[in-house]
Amino acid sequence: MTVSPENEPFQPASFAFSAENLATAEKIIGRYPEGRQQSAVMPLLDLAQRQEGWVSMAAMHVVGEMLDMAPIRVYEVATFYTMFNLKPVGKHHVQVCTNLPCRLRGSDAVVETCKKELGVGLGETTKDGQFTLSECECLGACVNAPAVWIGDDYYEDLDPDSTKKVLDALKKGEIPKAGSQSGRQTSAPAGGLTSLTGKEA
Repeated sequence: MTVSPENEPFQPASFAFSAENLATAEKIIGRYPEGRQQSAVMPLLDLAQRQEGWVSMAAMHVVGEMLDMAPIRVYEVATFYTMFNLKPVGKHHVQVCTNLPCRLRGSDAVVETCKKELGVGLGETTKDGQFTLSECECLGACVNAPAVWIGDDYYEDLDPDSTKKVLDALKKGEIPKAGSQSGRQTSAPAGGLTSLTGKEA
């Protein structure tokens, strides 16, 4: 993804870590051996994103300076991993997996429910800035498909009704319970246990 201040007016002129996050960044850098501090690029980009909601070019430059990295090296990391948002997103970034296992289990209906409930299309943000709706690649939760990633949490085993409940809770400022929305324990068989059901011999 191209990142350029010339054609993206939302890019801020500067970035600085808060005092608390700067201390956290220094601790993160300190975890790596001398000469290997550049390995901290991903956690520092994540820290910048947690502070601002996305990763600006200015933030990438600050991270590069802290790690003695050429700006292009930081850009390469930030643009490769889709977990880094390279433009502003809503407070709640609703990322619906539409890869094959999720699609086979109904992710199209989940996407349509999100569009209807939020009033936006894929790649769009609500006018109040609360929600951004995105389509994403495999979340690695195929056994509990369909899945949606919001913030640090996965919401799994979704259908239109449970998707609406998750969104309604977020609209109210609540934190919906993460994980399976169908009531099953983690990724146990949806139909119940099929083995090890008897008493221990």
